[in-house]
This record gives sequence, structure tokens and C-alpha cells, in this order.
Amino acid sequence: MFAYTTDGPPDTLLVPGGLAVSARLLGMVGDLDRRALAAAGAVASAHGLSHDDAVVIYSGSNVLVALRPAPVVARVMTGTVALHDDPSRWLEREISVLEFLAPSELAVAPSPLIAPGPHHHDGLWMTFSEWIPDVEPIQLDDAHRLGRTLRDLHDELRPFDGDLGDLRALGENIERLVGRLRPADAREADGISSLRARLDALREVVFESTLPTQALHGDVSLSNLLRTPPGLVWNDFEDTFRGPVHWDVAGYVISLRTHGASSRFVREMLDAYGWGDAEELGPFFAAHGVYDEIWRMYDRQRRRRHQQPGQAEPSSDPKTDRTGPCG
Repeated sequence: MFAYTTDGPPDTLLVPGGLAVSARLLGMVGDLDRRALAAAGAVASAHGLSHDDAVVIYSGSNVLVALRPAPVVARVMTGTVALHDDPSRWLEREISVLEFLAPSELAVAPSPLIAPGPHHHDGLWMTFSEWIPDVEPIQLDDAHRLGRTLRDLHDELRPFDGDLGDLRALGENIERLVGRLRPADAREADGISSLRARLDALREVVFESTLPTQALHGDVSLSNLLRTPPGLVWNDFEDTFRGPVHWDVAGYVISLRTHGASSRFVREMLDAYGWGDAEELGPFFAAHGVYDEIWRMYDRQRRRRHQQPGQAEPSSDPKTDRTGPCG
């Protein structure tokens, strides 16, 4: 079972007959969307998986393809591939963490109908997970429940001893992303210099932190939490790594604030998690903020490169719903 939630309505493309897409429909999606749809379909076919009614359910940092009628979703890396020096290794780590968590039912499970991956086709990396039906939007109605669901995830992940990257590697990945930025004008050049300076200032306190570490989700936000009839389920572990729990908790707080949670609600969530002094999260708020700004600039430039003549200036697609250290 699998489903993805987004902050807005997803771009949806129904594809009767699998890859037999009409010229009109082809005009509705970008080159990467078409490639992702075709690549996911090709891998599915190679594994004997029926996908006659495949549908693109989201196109942003990645492209998500529901391989209907099979209850399987392919997540095809497009934008986020730039974050990793070795995409295959990162996706292998994600699958190993999801397989480890499967008995707990706290996270989406790799698909049993097709090898979960990672798979590579036409230059694109992808993984396959189960589809979760009847997903509802997350509501800010139970701070205790939201706090406990993150604490339960961390408790379950604590004994995981498989291969994972660390905060230092994450910092190097972010630096690599900064190196891919290409200023369009003097203002963007100044912005890149400022982002690089802010990232450097956080190196010792965050990315070289000596705090205790454990396996983490890596990209905790309400957008990566599914509300299902049986309970809350975490998804999108592409960024899983080993680090201080501060990283996940800070991302969660930022996400809650972004979605309008009050200070009291956030404090209740932290209490339910078992967190004490919120001031300890300060440097991690700052790190999430600069990371998000770097990603937004990169994604804006990436979309600009693929922009068709006459199209409006593309907006950035946040990798998560992080907006900055203050929410």
C-alpha cells in the first residue's frame, strides 16, 4: 500500500493503455515526466507487473507514478538526484531502512509485487513501494499524537545498524548542490555567496556535531506523514542518514509552524516527544533554512533550463515544506 500527499493538488496525467500516450496529453507534461513515466513502465513490464492504467500523480522534486491497476507506486528521481553523489547507494539505504521498519507498520513498505529497487532505466533511478489507499490530509488537531509518532519512529530506528551516511556527508552533499548553482545575474551571484557563507558558519556546530547519533528519517515534515484509517504512517525515506535526533525534530517543528501551528501546539508536540529545551534546536533550524534556500535556488534554475519559450518564470519546488528557521 502506498500514497503520497502534497501541499497542493497534484499534477495528474491518466495514461490509458500504459505508455500509449496521445499527442495532446504529451503536451501537458515535461520531458522528464514523459521519461519517468516511460522508465517506470519499462521496469514494471520487465518484472511482469500490469500497469495498463498508469498515472503520474505528482511531478516536482521527483516524479511519482501510480502503476495502476497494480497497487504500486514508482518514485523516479529527477531533481533530487543532484543531492547525492551515488544515487544507487542512497536508494539502497532507503530500502534497507524501510525493510527494517516493515514489522512496525510505522512506515510505507517496499512493494512485494516487484523488487523495490533501486532500478535504473534511461538514466533515471527509481524505487517501488506499496500504495496506501484512503489517505486523508494531516490535521493539526492532536499535538500529542504527532509528537508520539515521531518518537515512536526514532525508538524503532535506534537499533538499526545498517550502512547510512552521516551529517558530515549531508553537509558535503549540500556543498555539492551549491557548486551546481549558476547565477543568472549579479543579484543571484550575491545570493549564492551569502548561502555559502551561512553554510560554512554551520559546519562545526551542526555538520561536525559530536552529539549522539542514530538512524533518522532525514526529511521529517507533515508532507511526509500519511493519515490513514489504521494510523499515521511515515513515507519518503530517500534522505535517511545517521545523525542527532535534533535534525528530525527541528524539521518537524519548522513544518508545523509552516502549517500554522501555534507556539503552544508546538510545545505540546515537543512534550509528547519527550523533548526539553527547544533552544537546543536553534543551529538545526538554521541548517534546515539554508539547505531549503539552496534547494529552492537550484530547483528554480533547473526549471529555468527546461523552460519552454514564452513560458512564465518557473517557481521553485521545495523539497519539503521547510521555509526557514522561524517557520
